[in-house]
Amino acid sequence: MSTINKRIPRRDILRFAAGGTLATGMACADRLSTLVAAEKPHWLNERLAFGGIGLRYQGSVDLQVANQFGDVIAVCDVDKNVRDQAKASFGSRPKSYQRYQDLLANKNIDAVIIGTPDHWHVKIAADALRAGKNVYVEKPLTLTVAEGKFLRRVVKETGKVLQVGSWQRSDSRFRLAVEMVRAGRIGKLKKVEVVLGKNKTGGPFEYRKIPGSLDWNFWQGQAPQRRYLEERCHYTFRWWLEYSGGQMTDWGCHHVDIAQWAIDSLPVRIQGKAKWPKPDSRSFNVPIDFFVEYEFASGVKMTVADSGRNGIMFTGERGRIFVNRGTIAGKPIEELAKRPLPRKDFQLYPFDNLKRPERAGKLESIVNHFGNFVDCIARDKLPISDLESQHRSTTTCHLGNIALRQKRVLHWDAAKEKFNRDVESDKLLEREQRKGFEVN
Repeated sequence: MSTINKRIPRRDILRFAAGGTLATGMACADRLSTLVAAEKPHWLNERLAFGGIGLRYQGSVDLQVANQFGDVIAVCDVDKNVRDQAKASFGSRPKSYQRYQDLLANKNIDAVIIGTPDHWHVKIAADALRAGKNVYVEKPLTLTVAEGKFLRRVVKETGKVLQVGSWQRSDSRFRLAVEMVRAGRIGKLKKVEVVLGKNKTGGPFEYRKIPGSLDWNFWQGQAPQRRYLEERCHYTFRWWLEYSGGQMTDWGCHHVDIAQWAIDSLPVRIQGKAKWPKPDSRSFNVPIDFFVEYEFASGVKMTVADSGRNGIMFTGERGRIFVNRGTIAGKPIEELAKRPLPRKDFQLYPFDNLKRPERAGKLESIVNHFGNFVDCIARDKLPISDLESQHRSTTTCHLGNIALRQKRVLHWDAAKEKFNRDVESDKLLEREQRKGFEVN
């Protein structure tokens, strides 16, 4: 296989998000300004007003990008230290809120950016939509399959724009790979291999005093109430099933989403195997090793593994394509210059301003993705990572995690969104929610 490009240096984006606060992103302000100037719709006369809810890590990156497309006028986080740093990053302009409900009451806000831990995504998104706000919410969209079905109803009821931050859909490499598969350049698709990377291991951790800056009770939201562990909070919440789904939903909602975009079908059979850590309320509880096999209605088979080269391999009857964030490779890529894809045949989504593979990096793709969100607000269009597509992809990830727990073959009825004659597995499609924090 030959490669069309080398890995794009990521120094800027790593520097941008390091430390988890908006203040560290200011070094990239000039670069962002240049990128957004090329992506912002020239016909958009008014600047949108944004509010940010959840300001650590990816939430900080998203809000800095949003500030180039409009004005950040409000910030919210249950950690006062994070909230104060975010406010300082934008000077005295934004109002600061501890509770997101108070931010949503601000009638001047046009759209909110949700960068909270996963177990808060749907509750806040639904409340924001009902408050008349457009929503950009980080992936994974949901904590359970039931949440996706609920949010589908809210989006339909409100008619507002909801974009999920699965920005790989706005990256030219992933898009080209999917378009070539869908155009039949590797023949009939037979197999897709997805590699996500290992879950983190750790613990038992020490109980600590709750920091005075953190509203720990509110942070836990719908999840079961637990004694405070520093490792349950902020970035490492990903390795606790109470709040997330480990790599299956964290990286899976990027790579599985791209795989499913190409497969253009839904899974009907799922089987997984995993090695689990010993139960301990003070230790990470995601699988130590995992491997999931899916079979789709189209006959395509997909595997999702934690070991190997991070990325997606598409194999067809006449060739294969590998793609990740730095590479797109395969014989069809070499042939593309000789026989380009007819534009009328390969358009997955009318999105004409994507950077070429040799020029695009993570930050460029995030700008593309957020620009699509702004465009869809102004023109009342369906975004590239809309509710329905992301509910399907996230559901596929949830089904993988359920299969890992059940340790047997599961059969999924995609039309009914439930398992075939499997009451025990159906119970895992939703979770009990703590009183006062129900998603409804």
